[in-house]
Amino acid sequence: MKALIRKHTPKAVWKGLAKSRDWALDSAESVLGMQEEMIPPRHLRGYIGSGDYRAVGEEFLGYFQRLCDLQPNHRVLDMGCGIGRMAVPLTEYLSPQGSYEGIDIVPEGIEWCLAHITRKYPNFRFQLADVFSKYYNSGSKTNASNYRFPFPDNSFDLVFLTSVFTHMLPDEVANYLGELKRVLKPGGKSLISWLILNGESATLVKGGKAALDVSHPLGECLVMNPKVPEEAIAHPEGKILELYGQAGFMIEPPIRYGAWCGRASYMSFQDICIASKPEL
Repeated sequence: MKALIRKHTPKAVWKGLAKSRDWALDSAESVLGMQEEMIPPRHLRGYIGSGDYRAVGEEFLGYFQRLCDLQPNHRVLDMGCGIGRMAVPLTEYLSPQGSYEGIDIVPEGIEWCLAHITRKYPNFRFQLADVFSKYYNSGSKTNASNYRFPFPDNSFDLVFLTSVFTHMLPDEVANYLGELKRVLKPGGKSLISWLILNGESATLVKGGKAALDVSHPLGECLVMNPKVPEEAIAHPEGKILELYGQAGFMIEPPIRYGAWCGRASYMSFQDICIASKPEL
């Protein structure tokens, strides 16, 4: 019944109800002294998606360590840092000799991270990216397809993007991959999450098994909402491999396929690809 009601209720109504619920829960926890300092209130977390804030961060910290050989003294870049979901667990792993840079287009997330994370961990820095977004930064004239990362060449041991390319078009992805390659140190690694279209995922999407219904064609991609393609974008696996190659990355197999499309065996929700910048 709940699913039926939700299907026939405008999305704006559901978002409004969810926001009211979050504010009420935040207020109650504040009054009872139950809010944790390093976890943002619910009403600020809405734009980073569902899932337990702390559990998702811990999950990806494990991937950074196991799949990317992250060390405590490494320099890390988080493109699309949101409201610090990946940064918070890293504060307990990176040493003072290591560092973290987080960039996002949502002012509220950056403000919270500066006030709650940078204040305690000065080697964790956050900055706002002036990149166009229909929802969060519609006044910007800078498109993601020509945005230059504000860092010098060969700066980072690890760069990661979680649920970023799932909202970007191919020309934007191509530019970001080029910038990631530029700012990575030789031998440095990248971890990127995707919605990857291949035989298995396309069949599951067509059969209505996917949690994200990316069933509308847009060029080579499939999108969930033709009116707002950036809501969720799935890229063909062949095109993804091509873009990595054009940027000069070496993909480290296997690709870890995710649960988003309804597959029974998976590592995380989205698909995860590890790639490295060749040594000099």
